[in-house]
Amino acid sequence: MLEPGMLSMLAEGTWQSIYMTVAITAISYLIGIPLGVFLVMSDKNGIHPMASLNWIVGGIVNILRSVPFLILMITIQPFTRMIVGTTIGTKAAIVALVVSAAPFVARMVEQSLLEIDHGVIEAAQSMGASNMQIVTKVLLPESLPSLLNGVLVSATTILGYSAMAGFIGGGGLGDIAIRYGYQRFRPDVMLATIIILIVVVNVIQAGGDFASRKKNKNDRKRACRVCDKPFEWLVASS
Repeated sequence: MLEPGMLSMLAEGTWQSIYMTVAITAISYLIGIPLGVFLVMSDKNGIHPMASLNWIVGGIVNILRSVPFLILMITIQPFTRMIVGTTIGTKAAIVALVVSAAPFVARMVEQSLLEIDHGVIEAAQSMGASNMQIVTKVLLPESLPSLLNGVLVSATTILGYSAMAGFIGGGGLGDIAIRYGYQRFRPDVMLATIIILIVVVNVIQAGGDFASRKKNKNDRKRACRVCDKPFEWLVASS
């Protein structure tokens, strides 16, 4: 039976894990979306080919994605110390999580953008749309449902990573599971953290599914209104 003090600690740890997940997901997308857009634009078949730079950036993304999180977290400790002044605690965990998650997000964004019919892009180009207009008015809006699904996958993955960050005292449920469950031989604490993580993941998934369904419904209504003028925004801006 969990004592009141442990229940309070689990509640605080749950809030910390949710806060870290939301913050890291947001930061990762702030970095990952521009990276993903660049990888698509600079591809040899993209709207602004830059093969050499695309190869370099893509290689860095692949290297960071291929390193397991725990190993990456240890390897980048000098970088983490340079950024936040420490290699332990929540701040250090956030740096490691962002470095690990941003390349993952970049590839997910890239795949979402590549799903768009190239004919739509060619149609916008034929009407004189600039590269920036194609990105902001075609690529990102058309890929939004897929991007929303990617946010769900990223958030649940980051939540799992944040639990592993407990090894460096990263706070949240992972820290509680390691310090009070594993190191003090408390299987009840371990079980409680697992159950809470399962509940949080399911809540995130349910909320994301609801938002995605609502977005798809609104898109269908909007498509009915503008189907006769698919590039009205381009005419208005010219």
